[in-house]
Amino acid sequence: MFGRGVMIAASVVALDHLVKWAIRTIVMDPPRVIHVTPFFDLVLNWNRGISFGLFGDLAFDKRWMIVAVAIVVTLVLLWWLRTADRPLLATAIGLVIGGAVGNIIDRVWFGAVVDFLYFHLGDHYFPAFNVADSAITIGVALLLIDSLFPGPVSRK
Repeated sequence: MFGRGVMIAASVVALDHLVKWAIRTIVMDPPRVIHVTPFFDLVLNWNRGISFGLFGDLAFDKRWMIVAVAIVVTLVLLWWLRTADRPLLATAIGLVIGGAVGNIIDRVWFGAVVDFLYFHLGDHYFPAFNVADSAITIGVALLLIDSLFPGPVSRK
């Protein structure tokens, strides 16, 4: 199961950064808002905070604290992945690891996470997010499903 989770994590990181590169260098050059549907836009947003822009007003040098915490969490998830004995659990952990690593890379390279998916309905707005954030969200949802409905243990 470890290999499965690592492959999923690596795939998420690759897809996340391929899409972020395309958004930064092709789609959003120059930066603007692209209205895709009445409820969805593409934007270029640099998130210096944590999830959903929380603590976005932190000083630039605080990013290393966020990076350090994210690395520790990723290492704990890797340890957990080594003990995963079900495909759904390995998939879920791999998604979360991949999303975390994708956002860690952004923080190290740019000092902020590149967000570009922006949903809204009327006067209600959801913070912009990216592929890595989506993988983390899906991974956490799968972890909840796995904990509520554990499947049979794999024989590897």
